[in-house]
Amino acid sequence: MRVEFVPLFLISRGVFARRVRPGYRPAGRKGERMSRREDYAARTESLLLPIAQKNGVEIYDVEYVKEGNDYYLRAYIDKPQGVSIGDCEAVSRALSDELDREDFIPDAYILEVSSPGLGRALKKDRHFAKSLGRQVELKLYKPADGGREFEGVLQGFDGETVTLLTQQGERKFPRSEIAVVRLALDF
Repeated sequence: MRVEFVPLFLISRGVFARRVRPGYRPAGRKGERMSRREDYAARTESLLLPIAQKNGVEIYDVEYVKEGNDYYLRAYIDKPQGVSIGDCEAVSRALSDELDREDFIPDAYILEVSSPGLGRALKKDRHFAKSLGRQVELKLYKPADGGREFEGVLQGFDGETVTLLTQQGERKFPRSEIAVVRLALDF
């Protein structure tokens, strides 16, 4: 199989990417895609764990998404002093080899390994736990109390709500109504 390397440069993060398995894209129902996507991400994360440990990085997130006509398998890695392009390249090469060996994704996809960036999205409980006391930006799917976007200090979270301390005081937001929570960039 011929693998083509495609370096990408994004403003807030270094990305090392490669195009994998060109061609085949099976059709499927939307319900199947979600469980399939979650399965691909979970299986990739289990392959990535020993690679990350060997390279001195931690796994921030793994996602399998479709954008336009292309599927992307994205692995976000992090370490306290920051991730270099060399870290991304080493992890990408090792992960690509493991994915080729396991070959559980029938779709053509682009593998990207990168840092989650400074304004990283908080998706999992472990992301929220590490970010307690930090300034975040929260966007809702629908407006509530006159707005869709809020900024404040992350005070707490649980399975149902996210609590921010805003200039207007403490506010609780149902997690089901939150589109995204990101660390705020302060320049």
